[in-house]
Amino acid sequence: MEFQSVNKILQKSFQQNWDRSALSNYQGVTLSYREVARRIAKLHIAFDQCGLRKGDKVAICSRNQANWGVSFLAAITYGAVAVPILHEFKAGNIHFLVNHSESRVLFVDDVIWEGLSPEEMPGLAVVVQVNTFKFLYTAKDEYNNVREHLNESFGARYPNAFGPEDLDYYEDSADELAIINYTSGTSGFSKGVMIPYRALYSNIEFAAKDACPMLKPGYSVVSMLPSAHMYGMMFEFLFEMTIGMHVHFLSRVPSPKIIMQAFAEIHPDIIIAVPLVIEKVYKSKLKPILDKNRIKYLLNIPLLDKAIAKRFCSELTTSFGGKFEEVILGGAAFNPEVERFLHKIGFHYTVGYGMTECAPIICYAHWDKVKVGSSGRAALNMQIRIDSSDPRTIPGEVQVKGPNVCLGYYRNEEATAAAFTEDGWFRTGDMGVIDEDGYLFLRGRSKCMVLGPSGQNIYPEELEAVINNYNYVVDSLVIEDDGGLTALIYPDWHQGVLDGFSREGLEARIREALPQINDELPNYARIKKIEFMPEDFERTPKKSIKRYLYQR
Repeated sequence: MEFQSVNKILQKSFQQNWDRSALSNYQGVTLSYREVARRIAKLHIAFDQCGLRKGDKVAICSRNQANWGVSFLAAITYGAVAVPILHEFKAGNIHFLVNHSESRVLFVDDVIWEGLSPEEMPGLAVVVQVNTFKFLYTAKDEYNNVREHLNESFGARYPNAFGPEDLDYYEDSADELAIINYTSGTSGFSKGVMIPYRALYSNIEFAAKDACPMLKPGYSVVSMLPSAHMYGMMFEFLFEMTIGMHVHFLSRVPSPKIIMQAFAEIHPDIIIAVPLVIEKVYKSKLKPILDKNRIKYLLNIPLLDKAIAKRFCSELTTSFGGKFEEVILGGAAFNPEVERFLHKIGFHYTVGYGMTECAPIICYAHWDKVKVGSSGRAALNMQIRIDSSDPRTIPGEVQVKGPNVCLGYYRNEEATAAAFTEDGWFRTGDMGVIDEDGYLFLRGRSKCMVLGPSGQNIYPEELEAVINNYNYVVDSLVIEDDGGLTALIYPDWHQGVLDGFSREGLEARIREALPQINDELPNYARIKKIEFMPEDFERTPKKSIKRYLYQR
């Protein structure tokens, strides 16, 4: 890989797409590349006058919105290190992460700021309201004057109007720190992943050459994943900015209804999503039709099945906007039943594999090269190996190497050392096998693996995929409990009421399915009992269950 400065790529994109639409709040304001560049330039002046130096940290904690993008771009193009913080975090977590990252500036939503205290974050020079860029707090009185006279300072710096030729963004180098991205995974406490510019560039090159070469300036994407998470940040925002695309931020809670409404109105050219989005559409709209005996029968008749599959594919494609090249799924395991159905009807989907520590991509295959159940092959610039005596049949830890891999964990030498093998490969903590064509098939997290009664490896995620296919099951979690396996199930209480079930009646209906569930599982991995969750599981922003909260 021949590295190019990410900020200089952004600079060129802004200059070439000056009058195109860049960032929108869905059903709200739209900023052109010119307007984004103008706001960045003003923030650069404010940074300079508030004493921010190259390499200082700038934290951003807000919901998805156009000014989130402006704040992030302003930080890295100035030469600062961006520290995106998930806005779902509690106040105590935000205080800790701002302090741990040694941030000097904090961009924050009004609502989030109400629960925060500047006294708890003594290293901050200034706190900026992300919606308006008003200063909410300053460590020095003279910094207030910076905001009050910012328009004058801008006019003085650019007396002959502000144009594309005025852009001169910070030129980054390959191993230089670009982002500290705090994880919010399924296994516990956040760690600050140090993402270098080479990882950003490698992911951008992968998207441009491999995953999305068909995308062009002026094309659209709907940003519905948390921008503070590397998956959404890289492939719903940063890559798009480097090629002149239009990013539509879903600034409200991205419920399935709002997401489908946005797809229908915007007609995105690429869709980046977590499996839960498609799984909900499948269970609510398609499965009830498929469960009818007549449809099941017709799907098994040659010629007729092709016609029906084509119709299903057409309707599903239309519901996702009708214009996209493919739907790229990642961030969590994909339900096998749903995937088999999508593959059968020829829907343009693919399942990738990545993690924050790889900014994020590790594996990918284009929709027409997908192998059902796999996460694709090693992405451009990346290498994969399985730590197993027989990587094709015996699951082992997935280990990776390449420019996407992070520098380690910020101010955590112990975690950094533990994350790499002696020969320099990154340990993902995921278990999998790899076939003769290089396709990776994940089995689960090594931390979640349970030993069966005779030493067999049991991966709870595989059992949960079976349970989740049953009626009235929204989601499940399999844990080891009292020497056996217990399935914690969150039922669809609302649908149960609509169908005339009492709470006890719905529980009984689901329990009746236990023998049938166990018939689909190996003898050593059968579920001993079922327990019901009154409310949904606590989840990460990627909608994965925070498994560590439910272990016994």
